[in-house]
Amino acid sequence: MELSGEGFKLRPWKLNDAESLQKHANNFNVSTNLLNRFPYPYLLDDARYFIEYIAAPQPNINFAIEVNGFAVGGIALQMRDDVYSKSPLIGYWLSQDYWGRGIAPKAIKLVTGHAFENLEAICVMAFVFGKNTRSMKALEKAGYTKRGILTASVIKNGEVMDEHIYAINRS
Repeated sequence: MELSGEGFKLRPWKLNDAESLQKHANNFNVSTNLLNRFPYPYLLDDARYFIEYIAAPQPNINFAIEVNGFAVGGIALQMRDDVYSKSPLIGYWLSQDYWGRGIAPKAIKLVTGHAFENLEAICVMAFVFGKNTRSMKALEKAGYTKRGILTASVIKNGEVMDEHIYAINRS
């Protein structure tokens, strides 16, 4: 499944994306705003492992962000279970080379629409480190609202930070 945006598209990851993924993901300014499972430095073996891991059959929930034929970021939904089964988490990253071009908010909107239309989501949520104001702005531009702040709730690179909770409900 592909989702088309203005100047980019969202599509499944392919094995030949590994070099582009490694190139764009291997940036401290990207990794510092993501969970520790997103390594830094980001090696070619990390890229290959990730692509092979998410290639397993699943609903269309993990997309490469492609610009001019190259994977320059990723966006995905994390499906949850129990009482959260209809409230997935959204996560994303974009190469620093493409920051400030409006791609992230548009990609967030596309994937959120996909969650509501095809995955029966009632709410999509995002958790953002307190220092990541760019991500907060991207979510707000995509229609998300801040629902709360968990103070001193995460630690990244040895720094304790707040985590901001954003969400959007099916309208």
